[in-house]
Amino acid sequence: MEFFRIKHDIPFMSYGRYTTAISLVTFLFAVFFLATKGLNFGVDFTGGTVMEVHYAQPADLVKVREQLVGAQVPDALVQNFGSSHDVLIQIPLKQNLAGAKLSEQVMAALHGQDASAEMRRVEFVGPQVGKDLIENGAMALLLVSLGIVGYLWVRFEWKFGLSAIIANLHDVVIILGFFAFFQWEFSLSVLAAVLAVLGYSVNESVVVFDRIRENFRKMRKAEPVEIIDNAITRTMSRTIITHGATQMMVGAMLFLGGETLHYFAMALTIGILFSIYSSVLVASPILMWLGVSREDFIKTEVIVAEDELP
Repeated sequence: MEFFRIKHDIPFMSYGRYTTAISLVTFLFAVFFLATKGLNFGVDFTGGTVMEVHYAQPADLVKVREQLVGAQVPDALVQNFGSSHDVLIQIPLKQNLAGAKLSEQVMAALHGQDASAEMRRVEFVGPQVGKDLIENGAMALLLVSLGIVGYLWVRFEWKFGLSAIIANLHDVVIILGFFAFFQWEFSLSVLAAVLAVLGYSVNESVVVFDRIRENFRKMRKAEPVEIIDNAITRTMSRTIITHGATQMMVGAMLFLGGETLHYFAMALTIGILFSIYSSVLVASPILMWLGVSREDFIKTEVIVAEDELP
């Protein structure tokens, strides 16, 4: 299906030097903010208490926060969970209070405001569990990255695998850079979004790489720059439709999904936008600079003369 017909190839590679320079600067800024500010890890990683409270009527989050401040829990994160009647309270780890005692203190404060407050569940995450989650999350990112490189290496050629993983890690680091700069909460759901972006981004790269490989076999007299420009231009319609439809769904979560899904959808939005950019204007220029050529796809056949046969 091709809704957007582009008659002439767009010279993407002529801008490759500028787009990769912009990507490099953005990448370095992201690394700088990660090194100086760091990620604002949520209770999932740092440890603490998570409580779900149900109200008979829509909860007033401002009053709930005021009650928690009065109960000497000023650093609690309060947000709606599923509906306006349900409230999710996340309290960072406190050295002087155990999980059970802290939950009793919080419920006593909430009952002072509204007697209908009912605790649906309470969970306590220890610091060791949070540390393990950070290590396992980092290992998951590493294994997914290695898997992508291996897959592209087998399916295409090492130049494609290297350029794709550079582009994909570029997307991941920039997402983390945004979260570090704005100090948005980094939770398990955001980590899941980052892993999803890795798979999403490599899918876009594979589509472009497939067309590049096909063009090398069909456009025998064309230069690599022309072949790559043609491949990207021919996939533009698919890119617009796919990413537009995906962003519509993610946008609904971002604006209508409430606070619980907000940062998950925000990470996906940043990832989708930068995956389009990286697969076209980062991976492809790197592939060209690595010296991709027709010989990488078409093996030279050795013809043995009959008189040389034993």
